[in-house]
Amino acid sequence: MNGVDLGRALRELREASGKEAKAVARSALMSPSKLSKIMNGKAAPSVTDVERILAALEVPPEVSAQLVEAARVVATEATAWRLYRRTGLHRHQEEIRAVESQAESVRVFQASCVPGLLQSPEYVRAILRNSELSDESLEKMLGARLRRQEALYETRRSFRFLITESVLRWRLVRPVMMAVQLDRLVTVSRLPNVAIGVVPLGVRMPEPPTCSFVLFDARMAVVEIPHAEVTTREPRDVEQYVRKFEAFEQVAQVGDAMRDLVEGIRDEFLRERETG
Repeated sequence: MNGVDLGRALRELREASGKEAKAVARSALMSPSKLSKIMNGKAAPSVTDVERILAALEVPPEVSAQLVEAARVVATEATAWRLYRRTGLHRHQEEIRAVESQAESVRVFQASCVPGLLQSPEYVRAILRNSELSDESLEKMLGARLRRQEALYETRRSFRFLITESVLRWRLVRPVMMAVQLDRLVTVSRLPNVAIGVVPLGVRMPEPPTCSFVLFDARMAVVEIPHAEVTTREPRDVEQYVRKFEAFEQVAQVGDAMRDLVEGIRDEFLRERETG
């Protein structure tokens, strides 16, 4: 089934449901114009788009499975960051939040910065300072990211984070603010459904930490590269990232050992004098 057929099928399901297009778009967390383009074959929907539309339409599982499989024909998608900036990074955060809400298990590997779900407000502002966002857009993005973090307190879901030690040492904010950020890691690591591991610089790496990625259950991987975000639901590709996560998890410091490591780095930042 190609994109046009899929759009037509979704449109017919919407008409059969008797639901207004605006209501479906709202439930699917997308704009009415995007929904219209998908249903009229003018835009190819992602797998996530299809799943959200089907959920909004309350389509029976057997029908949903066929349409989701059709969307998987183009299972790997890449979206440039510049496009997210154009449409609003805060909207993309809401899209991620919707995906996270459907996952029982979220696994994050980060070799470049503190994961978004663990970032302090000051850290968020620091990593976005060169993103050409207006002050208003930056505050919207900050608010959306902080709303995402509420998921950490939903104990029905589990979160596992792996961070390289280098991430904890890179000075993206002033030393005192880095100390605050590291304190947040220690605090969140004590939540019953959250596990944070740190891969120390002194261990032998199982492989180069070439990219950062997120696993939603074992069904989808989202990979960050410098110019774009790549999403795949192809089982063989997802399994590759599952193996990568498990390999780094084997050499990571966890529990009290992790907290001792993080607190030691935090104390180094606190001992530094502010130079202005």
